[in-house]
Amino acid sequence: MTDPSNRILELNPAHILIFGFLGLIFLGTLLLMLPMSTEDRHHLAFIDALFEATSAVCVTGLAVVDTGTTFTLFGQVILLILVQLGGWGFMTSGILMFLILGKRIGLKERLILKESINSFSLQGIISLVQRIIVITLLVEFLGATILAIRWSSEMPWQKAIYYGIFHSISAFNNAGFGLEPDSLSKWVGDPTVNIIITLLFILGGIGYTVILDIFEKKTFRKLSLHTKLALFVTLILNTVSLFVILGLEYNNPATLGLLPLGDKLWASYFQGVVPRTAGFNTIDIGQMTSSSQVYMIGLMFIGASSGSTGGGIKITTAALLLLALWSVITNKRDVSLFKRRIPQDQIHRALSIAISALLFIFTIFFLLTITEKGTEISRILFETVSAFGTVGLSAGLTGDLSPSGRILITIMMFIGRIGPLTMAFALVINEKNKSMIRYAEEKILIG
Repeated sequence: MTDPSNRILELNPAHILIFGFLGLIFLGTLLLMLPMSTEDRHHLAFIDALFEATSAVCVTGLAVVDTGTTFTLFGQVILLILVQLGGWGFMTSGILMFLILGKRIGLKERLILKESINSFSLQGIISLVQRIIVITLLVEFLGATILAIRWSSEMPWQKAIYYGIFHSISAFNNAGFGLEPDSLSKWVGDPTVNIIITLLFILGGIGYTVILDIFEKKTFRKLSLHTKLALFVTLILNTVSLFVILGLEYNNPATLGLLPLGDKLWASYFQGVVPRTAGFNTIDIGQMTSSSQVYMIGLMFIGASSGSTGGGIKITTAALLLLALWSVITNKRDVSLFKRRIPQDQIHRALSIAISALLFIFTIFFLLTITEKGTEISRILFETVSAFGTVGLSAGLTGDLSPSGRILITIMMFIGRIGPLTMAFALVINEKNKSMIRYAEEKILIG
């Protein structure tokens, strides 16, 4: 007879991922509460420290306090470490420690890692993790170097180097934490800052699988279907978003209206590509038109690519849903792309991800309308979707959230990082209790 205590300890990969992230968040919360983490040497309130630690581990970037003025160097480094570990993911960070300590990595760890990084198979999984770590450090080093050289012209070398490292790690991991109160607004028309920061979070948001596939295959024809779809959708969304933001904000005096044409283009490009991934901004998000904010909510919901440091339902999920819709409209039996047929179980999974995401967003949004009485509904919705997409953009509500509101946004950030479907699995699925019964089929009316 199986010991009940052993059964309790037998957790599925979804449970282990959730508890792993929770452990990292709890540790980060304790460290950020230390007096040495804050400039005034008074510890942060537990709710604020929990919010900041969750935002860092979930690579979101929403903040209830100003990062540059509230935290000491120690506190900022703690945030940066949490961002790096959170960007890699709990299991990737854990495997790194196993490799450093020379520990054996068993089948169970490989299965959890496969779930964590959305890999198709176990084959070469440890080698993949090693390449992920190398790519991350290399890209972050290059980004930090270029940014440090750029900023050395306006600040001391030591500060420029630190700014370069901080913003490079924050950008590549799609966190959006900055050291200036207005994020990157003072560099709204700076080509170097705009190009490097956006390249970093686009690379981080497109996913390690895509980066490695491009590096290994080198030609578009040989790329996997996932890589082709991720690149294609990313290019379309980024291009369209540039012109949408430019058109909607062109005459808005609070955002682009007073800027010269060159700065308008840079700002439109930056704010067009940032909503799906990172939470930096070069113009005031709260002053953007309602149309722009609604459009950005859509981008934040879509999010980045699968297997990346970004959140959202993922661009491939959104693309599969549109392709499935088109196949229904055109009365096609299969969903196909680039002369490849998509398995039905992936369509079902994409639909499940989108529906579970909408349910979680609606629930948190509804509760926030209760806790944040008197706040515009549009601001609440923007904040909720930003937290779900682990984007970190804010229409100015974050710092004004009530204690209950901060807890709700913290939960939303956590769900966004873990993934809505993984969270649903952890809440309702028991692998040992799967029913093998299949009932008789009967149709119902739809639509």
